[in-house]
Amino acid sequence: MAYVRPNEQTPEEIERTRTPRGKEVLGILEQRLGGTRMLIKCFDGNTRVCRVPGRLKRRLWLREGDTVLVEPWEFDSDKKGDVLFKYTKSQAEWLRRKGFLKI
Repeated sequence: MAYVRPNEQTPEEIERTRTPRGKEVLGILEQRLGGTRMLIKCFDGNTRVCRVPGRLKRRLWLREGDTVLVEPWEFDSDKKGDVLFKYTKSQAEWLRRKGFLKI
């Protein structure tokens, strides 16, 4: 039997997955631009330069290809936004099966 760390989830143990609410959109990280900025292809058809807010900088580590939750800014909302949440591979697969991700 393989050891599973207490905070890791196995694919069968997805209890709750955060879904987009209000103006939030899902996206896939295309390119890291340096610092906390990155280029994200969002599922509403826009490509945004997004940043990781200060409260999440040390907790949220992102790589190209990660599925993330983006909140567009109030001004310039088609071009800029904040990254709020990173989905695990099993959570992204669940979103795909439920129709939230159209890939």
